[in-house]
Amino acid sequence: MRAGSPPTRDSLPGMATDAAQDQSAPVPRQGWSIIGPGLVVAATGVGAVDLVATLIAGSKFGYGLLWCVVVGCVMKIVLVEGAGRFSLATGKTIFQGWSSLGWWPYLYFGPYIVIWGFVYGAAAMAGTGLPLHSLFPQLSVTWWGILSGLAGLALVWWGRYAIFEKVCAALVGVMFVSMVGAALLTLPNIPELLTGLVPWIPEGGLVNVLALAGGVGGTITLAAYGYWLREKSWDTPGHMRVMRLDNTTAYVVTGIFVLSTLIVGAELLYSAGIAVSTGDKGLLDLSTVLADRYGPWVGKVFLVGFWAAAMSSLIGVWNGVSLMFADFAGMLFKRPQDHPDRRAGGRFYKLYILWLTFPPMVMMFGSKPGELILVYGVLGAFFMPFLAITLLWILNTDRVPREWRNGPVSNVLMGLVALAFVALAVTEFSKAVGG
Repeated sequence: MRAGSPPTRDSLPGMATDAAQDQSAPVPRQGWSIIGPGLVVAATGVGAVDLVATLIAGSKFGYGLLWCVVVGCVMKIVLVEGAGRFSLATGKTIFQGWSSLGWWPYLYFGPYIVIWGFVYGAAAMAGTGLPLHSLFPQLSVTWWGILSGLAGLALVWWGRYAIFEKVCAALVGVMFVSMVGAALLTLPNIPELLTGLVPWIPEGGLVNVLALAGGVGGTITLAAYGYWLREKSWDTPGHMRVMRLDNTTAYVVTGIFVLSTLIVGAELLYSAGIAVSTGDKGLLDLSTVLADRYGPWVGKVFLVGFWAAAMSSLIGVWNGVSLMFADFAGMLFKRPQDHPDRRAGGRFYKLYILWLTFPPMVMMFGSKPGELILVYGVLGAFFMPFLAITLLWILNTDRVPREWRNGPVSNVLMGLVALAFVALAVTEFSKAVGG
């Protein structure tokens, strides 16, 4: 046990204590220097599809599902904190933790990350191409998407985290100003908004509830948090406190952003009975509604925010999931933990960036097969139960020093999160099978 007062198991809601942290570890300066990897995770996780799901929830149910936004943020704080705590407490990556559970994570994660990357690469490029084509119609959605994919490749190719983090922060700022500004324009009804904090499941709306709560702040990129902590050089138990502040702050910002989307849906669409398309095109519909109601410049500002949301997700995946793949491939080929092939800028890292960028371009020149869209939805839903259940397993065993293991509150919260995501996975699978 390290020197200091005896730790309690739950210093933050559901978290292990940081009282036993390594006092010799460097603590980052105050101010914006303590915010970084969490904002990257949150920015990567909030993509165009998630915004449309929130927008549609607001247009269908008004403020009735506001409580889901709060629950969704808490769920992601719990999971990301667990992933970060494991990395800082052990000095190991999340995939090293998974591999300690046996051979089956390799069989699950290997095919998953390859298939998911191909499907996501096409979806991400199309998502960035849509708003750019609306703003600059001289090029098609296809070519704008391809250029965005190449720009993402160029930005993250060498693995320079400091530059990548700054670009993500700038995109988050554009997203935030755009969506929060749109929400303020609609003059939200505050008393009615507060009634949405009371849990309520509308008839036939369970899918919306699960999708809204589960879609706040990402899926596979949550597991990349530990890798971004390492790139930030937050890699000891002494960084536990700043990691938690970073994570919580990021998801508060995310919550405000998603809440703003819900407000726009409730005030602008629900009250007027306006429907928008599913998929990324729903945000194009909203930009048209905003332009008609408040003027062309408002629609264009919103399109810039739409692009920022899509682009932040693209570069976040191009960097973070490539780091995860490099670690996975490095372990598969028995490279030492500090081998360059397992780090940013290494050959496995670059191989996955190429996989994300070039093979999916083939899909950009034709309509997307419906089956591939279904696979994308099911794959996203099936990762979260895997992450929640394996974190529960790992954080309650001697794979983690005793002072950093889960306490009773964290076990309850993480267990509830796991159950919620299992339900969402079953729902998505049923939709896919049932058509």
